[in-house]
Amino acid sequence: MSSTPSSNAAPAATDTAADSGKPGNFLRNVIEQDLEKGTYAQRRWGGSPGDAAHHAAGIIDPAAIRTRFPPEPNGYLHLGHAKSIWINFSLAKEYGGVCHLRFDDTNPEKEEREYVESIREMVQWLGYSTEFADVPGAPGQTQPHVYYASDYFDFMYRAAEYLIESGNAYVDEQTPEQMRANRGDFNTPGKDSPFRSRSPAENLARLREMRAGKLADGAAVVRARIDMASPNINMRDPAIYRIKHAAHHNTGDKWCIYPMYTFAHPIEDALEQITHSFCTLEFEDQRPFYDWLLQKLCEGGLLQAPPPRQYEFARLNVTHVITSKRRLRQLVEEGHVDGWDDPRMPTIAGLRRRGYTPDALKLFCERSGVSKSGGWIDYSALEGALRDTLDPVAPRALAVLAPLKLELTNWDALFGAGHLEPCHAPRNPHDETAGQRQFTLGREIWIEAEDFMEVPAKGYRRLYPPHVGGDGQPKEGNKVRLKYGYVIHCTGCEKDANGQITKVLAEVIPDTKSGTPGADSVKVKGVIGWVGVHDATPAEIRLYERLFKVEHPGEAELAEELNPDSLSIAQGYVEAGLLDMLQAQGDAPAPLQFERLGYFVRDRKMPIGAGTLVFNRACTLKDGWKA
Repeated sequence: MSSTPSSNAAPAATDTAADSGKPGNFLRNVIEQDLEKGTYAQRRWGGSPGDAAHHAAGIIDPAAIRTRFPPEPNGYLHLGHAKSIWINFSLAKEYGGVCHLRFDDTNPEKEEREYVESIREMVQWLGYSTEFADVPGAPGQTQPHVYYASDYFDFMYRAAEYLIESGNAYVDEQTPEQMRANRGDFNTPGKDSPFRSRSPAENLARLREMRAGKLADGAAVVRARIDMASPNINMRDPAIYRIKHAAHHNTGDKWCIYPMYTFAHPIEDALEQITHSFCTLEFEDQRPFYDWLLQKLCEGGLLQAPPPRQYEFARLNVTHVITSKRRLRQLVEEGHVDGWDDPRMPTIAGLRRRGYTPDALKLFCERSGVSKSGGWIDYSALEGALRDTLDPVAPRALAVLAPLKLELTNWDALFGAGHLEPCHAPRNPHDETAGQRQFTLGREIWIEAEDFMEVPAKGYRRLYPPHVGGDGQPKEGNKVRLKYGYVIHCTGCEKDANGQITKVLAEVIPDTKSGTPGADSVKVKGVIGWVGVHDATPAEIRLYERLFKVEHPGEAELAEELNPDSLSIAQGYVEAGLLDMLQAQGDAPAPLQFERLGYFVRDRKMPIGAGTLVFNRACTLKDGWKA
């Protein structure tokens, strides 16, 4: 495990929560107390992960704290992982430390290189670098803090041999059923295994036979010798190694025995000199074993003291969302969604494809808080964070999702046949420096079908033709403003043989164009969006809703809980000139606001030039979803 310390500069410390005005939480309090007491001030760092001797030969650790984000590469990262990433990386940065990205790859049968690459991509997309300046005296040099648990298999095996030799572990050859029965329950203490009393020499010989591949899968496990009567069932001689004749994505066929997660994880933390090991509350019962194991290995001189400490926080629970990897895999494999990055999925890849941004996810994580108590956060809070981050920065455009043609019947008489009237609008009303976008208005335009009613409902303020009201009296056609254009007066409509409306008829009211002196000469209560028939760009627009119709999915069959209306597809049109902006974005499309309609993003799987433009709706402008 030993290597030469790297020559890199330490990250500069930043303000603490108290100085910066950031909301406090118990994790910040723990860090600040340790920094004040100097708990880890004399800890040494060998320049890379390693055992006690490796770090003892290094320098005083230039990182004030070390945290880690340790996903298992057996699926795509989801919304809960986003919070863990935010906690670990942001706290490390805030307190002048570093955060390690570690792949907890101790289960060869479920882990794949595809997941490794997707995890790295998502961490970087969220804005967190895994390159850190780590040792003073070498400006500009960085060291990647990306590690694999499987790189520590040699040390883990060495630790297992030490525990056996010191009488703290043994090889158990009971069947899984026998071990389960002898473990007891919350009301019944466990029973000692008949193999528990074997000598260290016998256990060591048997362990080496396991490693040599002489025993079949399931024939034996290595167990820590702790206390079979412990009230914490996790301390009743937990298994630390099992036999599994399977190739590993990183180590190939080198091993046929693999460490259990609860054994591997604290060792990984210690080798990497993690100071604060943050995890969710389901690992709280495992903390006594975490502490027991590290204490034994520090006593034996294998690991450097003081060891890491584990702290638990409440996991992120969002209504209408599933974050179980098993359930997410089921959604993919059964074809309920179009892959791990389907925009309805709560995976970070899916959220990105839907139009969520790193800033939105970070804001959501911050608003959800960090505490020891659990609870549910409504899905609307996630969408709210997206709206709040996009509104100040998202460029605007006009679009029509359900197009209905409108003809301005007096256009040629007013302006001449073929005339196109220049119009302009701000790219972003919150940013004058963003400039103006240009488009033209002609004789025919597309409007939203819902912006016309032949017989208007009470309170309807958009287009309707002359008609007889409910009181039997004739009513005039309504007037509305074409956004950034003229006020128009509806005069009628055309229908096909089946009675379906095919065209709305209206007249332009002269001298009412937006931005001109006469713009306010005619007062109207309605403003509608539009795009010109002559230059609109066709677009497929995918309208996504929540994937599940129930608040807490996972309690019944998934197929029964799915929202049948989670996806609908509209064939619409978008504003002329938008294509140029999209081409400038390249392979990293950014969200934009279709005025009145919501926030959308070009689908990153459908490159420009591959055919019709495809947009995904991230969210509407308001929270109008009803269960």
